[in-house]
Amino acid sequence: MKNTKRLQRRAALAAAAGLGWLAATGAVAQTAGYPAKTVRMLVGFPAGTGPDVVARLLAQKLSETWGGVGVVVDNKPGAAGLIAASEAARAPADGYTIMLAETGQLSIAPSTYRKLSYDPGKDFVPVSQVVSSDFVLLVNPDKVKARNVQDFVAWTQQQKGLFMATFGAGTPGHFGAFMFGDAVGMRPEVVHYKNTSDALGGIFSGDVQGVFASAGMAVPQVRAGKLAALGSTGAVRVEQLPQVPTMKEQGFGNLEFGSWFGIVAPARTPPEVVARLNADILKVLQSPDGRAKLQEAGFRVTGTSPAQFADIIAADTAKWGKAVAATGFKAD
Repeated sequence: MKNTKRLQRRAALAAAAGLGWLAATGAVAQTAGYPAKTVRMLVGFPAGTGPDVVARLLAQKLSETWGGVGVVVDNKPGAAGLIAASEAARAPADGYTIMLAETGQLSIAPSTYRKLSYDPGKDFVPVSQVVSSDFVLLVNPDKVKARNVQDFVAWTQQQKGLFMATFGAGTPGHFGAFMFGDAVGMRPEVVHYKNTSDALGGIFSGDVQGVFASAGMAVPQVRAGKLAALGSTGAVRVEQLPQVPTMKEQGFGNLEFGSWFGIVAPARTPPEVVARLNADILKVLQSPDGRAKLQEAGFRVTGTSPAQFADIIAADTAKWGKAVAATGFKAD
């Protein structure tokens, strides 16, 4: 709650100050020399995962925008992204270390950890949300014959229980599994895997029955026929999976959740640098090529002002806080 209020105050102050982030013409003029050297983009997840895919596409397009100035993606996986977030919080506030943050690191962790090595509301300044993503319930079609949510629920009721994989304790998919269980009247047994590959391995082997994966991760698996998608968690169908109905369409109107990725910088990064980053990120997201590549990867392209991103983080901190409280889960 404390972090939520702090983020809300930050968003209100930014809006009241009238910083003009989207245009940022005056601030950009003051940063003609930025960036003058390689920018490091921290990512708290392994190569090949959804955050990594977004980070590398964004890094490539930013480098092109900056006339070839390098943007290096630095993967620091572990602890559901907390290792990278801790390092980013301690980095020099000069714009040369930024982080592609995700929902779990900034909006879920405050409720799951009694003590964090960083303060999401104090140690970072939001730059821009980049993409958002719904989740997709995936199953192994060779192990689970159900092809919609109702049949999946009926099938699991005949088994020894509802066993759901997660990509780590404290991640959106973890609490999404509990939200799903609540919606269908079953308490899930969650199995936390260390990484994406292990979790998908559990699905392929039949050790677990299903997993909530981000649309970006789900799309290639479904298109390749490796996994079957039973439903998505957004308000509308995933654009790249138009054949997959939403949970709401299948009678589960309250089961709506998602995640996002966005750029943050260490606190006290100069406002003019934040403005430059924001303006150039929005330029990338509005470019036909950059937008198309992110959409093709399964993401919904957004792009916001820093104040808007702060509002999103604050709102999701409150939303996920309720979901975490309902499970009684604590990571430490």
